[in-house]
Amino acid sequence: MESQVRGGTRWKRFAVVMVPSVAAAAAVGVGLAQGALAASFSVSGQQFKVSAAELHGNGFAQYGGIDTVYTKVDGKEQTKVPVAISSFDDATIEKMCQSVKTDIPLVGSIYLRLEAGNDPKKPVSAENLYIDVAQLDADAEFEDIDIGVAVKDKTRGPDVKQGESVLPGGFAQQARKADLYNVKQTAWATTAGTFKLSGLSMKLGTNPKMECY
Repeated sequence: MESQVRGGTRWKRFAVVMVPSVAAAAAVGVGLAQGALAASFSVSGQQFKVSAAELHGNGFAQYGGIDTVYTKVDGKEQTKVPVAISSFDDATIEKMCQSVKTDIPLVGSIYLRLEAGNDPKKPVSAENLYIDVAQLDADAEFEDIDIGVAVKDKTRGPDVKQGESVLPGGFAQQARKADLYNVKQTAWATTAGTFKLSGLSMKLGTNPKMECY
């Protein structure tokens, strides 16, 4: 039976909400192993961190999926990892920080840090946004949320990307609107139709404190 909640719904830790989606992602992994699904595009084997003071999105959907990632920076071997795909028709993000750590043989750890949207009047904006999430913590509020809808029958958020590794009849959740505060997430990949970074600042260094959190 489909579980639905109407109106405004708050969760103090969004990571709790993600548990069913990650379970669905594990099921996708079984489908891949049995040859039932085609693997999605390959991404780097490095997770990156993203933090934000606020994220406001319209047309939200989340469902399980699989990313094919490289196991090392030499790009010789790949593996498959489950992800919770969060998607938005459009979103604005205030005080966004993105950081990634790269371990380079004979050199050491290098950190890349990107900041944008620090001016509340000029937030980061994106359309047709997809985030392949490994972990997410935030204070969250949803409007008109449906929990338990099948992926292929969802009506919110952008369409599932062509070639995306998902189970059409698998678990998904959707909402007309999603507001997230104090966001801290680890992700494998981000895709957007448009991604506007106002006040962009990018730095490269060796100090571990350069990570967003």
